[in-house]
Amino acid sequence: MSKRFGAVQALQGVDLALRPGEVVALVGDNGAGKSTLIKGIAGIHPFDEGETHFDGQAVAIHGPHDAAVLGIEIVYQDLALADNLDVVENMFLGRERTNRFGLLVEEDMEREAADTMTGLAVTTLSSVRQKVAGLSGGQRQTVAVGKAVMWNSKVVILDEPTAALGVAQTRQVLDLVARLGEQGLAVLLVSHNLHDVFEVADRIVVLRLGQLVGDLDASQVNQQQVVEAITAGTLTSVPDMALHATGPGLDSDDDDPGTSGEEHA
Repeated sequence: MSKRFGAVQALQGVDLALRPGEVVALVGDNGAGKSTLIKGIAGIHPFDEGETHFDGQAVAIHGPHDAAVLGIEIVYQDLALADNLDVVENMFLGRERTNRFGLLVEEDMEREAADTMTGLAVTTLSSVRQKVAGLSGGQRQTVAVGKAVMWNSKVVILDEPTAALGVAQTRQVLDLVARLGEQGLAVLLVSHNLHDVFEVADRIVVLRLGQLVGDLDASQVNQQQVVEAITAGTLTSVPDMALHATGPGLDSDDDDPGTSGEEHA
């Protein structure tokens, strides 16, 4: 896949494969193109060039609705949860169940939300009727993941799911990521934290300046080798680095100088 924003080449010829039951970590320094890639997969920034195949069939993803129909769900770093609503209301937000009179079918929604959490082995929530505002960071992350996997999802993309979490909460989220893979979903984990990556990833895909510079078996490499790929991986062509680092398609996650792959490694 390739993607430009005006004069900025945000992605160039990136080939990514996600398979059922596999956790793939997407890593790279700030400005590497990670956010652009996942937003392209989710249909927010459709790619300029390349082909997308899903379950062996060529597909066109022109927007988030197309991605959702295929079974692609993304959990962003800000989680996009409504603090004033409870867990059930958040999980069904925009997809509420109603009867023929237009009234909410509360019992059905509550039961399905509880079943989803049970299926994910989430034990930290005392009730699916808790307000999200009163949940910890780790609990909020589990709600966002539960919301993503409840709709016959096949691919789940997690954007920095352990950012700003404590040690115990990080452990809960990593266990949840591992369970997603065990349940047969294709998981793409975007993370700067290589310790987390090596905890759960089967493969590690490395981006550098918008190009794919590594597709590594996590069991066959160490953190130092991944850091070397992040910082000095071989490029197929040399982009205009000044333009690449300041393009309009790169969000704050890719531009923040305080969260580089080297620092966390």
